[in-house]
Amino acid sequence: MIVEYRLEGKRKMRIFLTLFIVVAFLASCKGSHASSSAEGEGEVLPMKYAENLTVREFPDFTEVTVRNPWDTLKTLQKYILVERDSEMPAGLPEGTIIKVPVTNALVYSTVHNSLITELGAIDAIGGICNSKYVNGKELQARLASGRIVDCGVSLSPDLEKIIKLKPQVIMLSPFENNDKYAKVGELGIPIIECADYMETSPLGRAEWVRFYGMLFGKQDVADKMFAETESNYLKLKQIANGLAIKPKVIIDQRYGQVWNVPGGVSTMGRLIEDAGGINPFASYERSGSVPLAPEKVLAEAHDADVWFVRYNQEKDKSLRELGNDAPVNSQFKAFKDGRVYGCNTRYVNFYEETPFHPDLILEDMVHLMHPELSSSAPARYYSLMQ
Repeated sequence: MIVEYRLEGKRKMRIFLTLFIVVAFLASCKGSHASSSAEGEGEVLPMKYAENLTVREFPDFTEVTVRNPWDTLKTLQKYILVERDSEMPAGLPEGTIIKVPVTNALVYSTVHNSLITELGAIDAIGGICNSKYVNGKELQARLASGRIVDCGVSLSPDLEKIIKLKPQVIMLSPFENNDKYAKVGELGIPIIECADYMETSPLGRAEWVRFYGMLFGKQDVADKMFAETESNYLKLKQIANGLAIKPKVIIDQRYGQVWNVPGGVSTMGRLIEDAGGINPFASYERSGSVPLAPEKVLAEAHDADVWFVRYNQEKDKSLRELGNDAPVNSQFKAFKDGRVYGCNTRYVNFYEETPFHPDLILEDMVHLMHPELSSSAPARYYSLMQ
């Protein structure tokens, strides 16, 4: 009996030791796997508002993922940012490799040319498209001297000039169901798809400045810029939210056969709401604009209290001219009440400033939509149409 007990005790001890070793081994493996997984995922740079942008920082590179705004379950682009002066890291993930800071870029839009200039990286702009819309004096001077190459219009750019320019990247605004930018996409030049305009909030779009700052080696400048914009914007929003009167607001007018109105989850739609107003087209849950027939706009927003109109022409538009632009225009309440505000983008830097400084346009809208605030400060972008 004593012998049997001792044998049984030894068996239990062996089993216990075996189990202990197995558990310890598994715990070790689990700990090693967790560490490896953390390194593999990188450190996520928190985005407070941008929904279509994910940034992960690794020791040797930064991974930037752009979500497809038209199909949010898919990825539009993935960029791997690598320091220009360092050796190419081994084992990089799949994606378009961009050496940063970028020192020679072809930038299609005035919006992004102006932003890059403000970041202090104008020397990195080698070429632009749509030069007739450029208002910045320094950009105009560099175009005139040839220091910046005019590569034509964005819809049909001059391929010979682009090839001669040899840009490191091409920055352009994507659109739904594109054909990968036709011939430009075949040049083998990395394309930065600037989908910021498809964000669902003004601060979401503005937050993209942090990505653009990384591209041009101006991350600290960009982060500071966004922090100031966010602070100013939220203060104005809080003021507007406390107002009892909520005017109904319409934007722009018919161009061609359609009137592009702000969707319910678009940046302009959110601007109207954050300014203490009502977007008549909030039921259209689109992050961009919604093309409607002018008659449809009139049917849904004939009682709009305030009307903001952007246009580009030599002379400022008059109320009478606006009425003659389309038969429906004079039928809106805002037109009859004389509460139409115009912004002539030929001279006013609306598109150059407001996409990444939405606090500036929000301030205009809050005070023009709510005269009860009795602000004596002149509007920055809009003026009463006479």
